[in-house]
Amino acid sequence: MTESVSNAIEEAAGDDVLSRVYTTCATKIGTIFLCVEEGALVGAWLEKQKHFPEKECLGKFVKAHENSVLSQAVQELEEYFRGQRTVFEIPLRPEGTDFQLAVWNLVSDIRYGYTDTYGAISRVVGPGAPAQAVGQAVGRNPCIIFIPCHRVLGAGGKITGYAGGLSAKQWLLELERSQNLAGDRLF
Repeated sequence: MTESVSNAIEEAAGDDVLSRVYTTCATKIGTIFLCVEEGALVGAWLEKQKHFPEKECLGKFVKAHENSVLSQAVQELEEYFRGQRTVFEIPLRPEGTDFQLAVWNLVSDIRYGYTDTYGAISRVVGPGAPAQAVGQAVGRNPCIIFIPCHRVLGAGGKITGYAGGLSAKQWLLELERSQNLAGDRLF
């Protein structure tokens, strides 16, 4: 395909080009890399977190305003960090094993300001699923904050394990606690 034909196809498709692109968003807990493909967020990672993908897996860097999904992701994150958003609306398409996807689906159901435990999730995700396996799946969450893995605690409500660091997890929990939207918090 010639370069001019390729450019014409990309211009005609706009945001719908089927290639992976990413941008960054400065937040109160650090820079978050946001990656989209095919109209959905496939990744959101803190810059220095565990399991950060190889740079080539992120695709091409673009400014957020150049892609409608990235623009929406940045806007929703900014609203979240200002305490103005409790539910994300951006389409997600995380990539993982069937077990990881099942765990992430359950984690996505934990409401803003509430928490759950690795053990409780393991009892729901399947018979015999050890809490440690759930913890490993949670730790591999490719959409930090959007899939709220910071809301998953250890036994007895202990703040344990967070790919972005325990201080970031604590900060996110405090942000949600400070909003005091309903008097019936679980943490």
